Amino acid sequence: MTRRAVVKGVGHYLPDRVVPNAEFEASLDTTSEWIVSRSGIERRHFAAEGETTSDLATHAANAALADAGLTGDDIDAIVLATSTADMTFPSAATMVQANIGNTKGFAFDVQAVCAGFVFALTNANALIVSGQADRVLVIGAETFSRIMDWTDRSTCVLFGDGAGALVLESATGNGDTTDRGVLSTDLNSDGRFRDILYVDGGVATQSTGVLKMEGKEVFRHAVEKLAQTADTALDKIGLGADDVDWVVPHQANIRIIKSTAKKLGVGMDRVVVTVQDHGNTSAASIPLALSVGKANGQLKEGDLVVTEAIGGGLAWGAVVLRW
Repeated sequence: MTRRAVVKGVGHYLPDRVVPNAEFEASLDTTSEWIVSRSGIERRHFAAEGETTSDLATHAANAALADAGLTGDDIDAIVLATSTADMTFPSAATMVQANIGNTKGFAFDVQAVCAGFVFALTNANALIVSGQADRVLVIGAETFSRIMDWTDRSTCVLFGDGAGALVLESATGNGDTTDRGVLSTDLNSDGRFRDILYVDGGVATQSTGVLKMEGKEVFRHAVEKLAQTADTALDKIGLGADDVDWVVPHQANIRIIKSTAKKLGVGMDRVVVTVQDHGNTSAASIPLALSVGKANGQLKEGDLVVTEAIGGGLAWGAVVLRW
């Protein structure tokens, strides 16, 4: 028998403020039509003044716990993926731990930018498979609106704020691909490409900084690397595109999503797409899409799901799981 990390519950949270594309037309040389044609994004959510990443994460965590029928103290570990933590330290994960009333577990952040949730999910799976935890709360949460250059139309229209969360629980499987839970993972990074997507601030500059991106280069790497990592994760367990029920990709850009799906050999009717409503929420985008996909009746128990993402670093990876 094999120890597996199975999805027990899922939830998400979006700030109240909805920002349609038209809102940018007053301050930027852009139109809603231009933004949609370039990215597929129609609207996004921005956090309110004083609303932090840990606040968003807490709401998503509570939603996932409710979906799982659990309380905060039923959790052994919290792994939170974010690049926009409230403070340099302590971790946003420990803030969520306090907020949900978890007193017996441990909590830490993972920083892999837009690939953060894939990295967090892989770490959470390892904690369960190794027996270090029986239930892990995995969260992706971001407030990217706080690190935007509002004069740069090529970046500031693309991002939004939000959070999504999963509860993973240990279960016993047969050790084959019919098992529910995480079946395979694939993680990668290449620091040679750090200059094509980064924030020009931090401890060294004693400033928060703003996001900088070479869009064409990021696009080129994204399509190639996302398809590759998904194929690799499937190959590890002897499965292929025809076995996949749903691809739940990082929601950065509809053109990247479509190009990657085509490269994988998966039709868009098997891809969960939320980018039009949320924009790019970085580490939050995959758990947000998983939660919306379940709520919409797309993801059903037993479905084979592939998630894949790429972010600054560059860092990229994929997880194959049976829902």
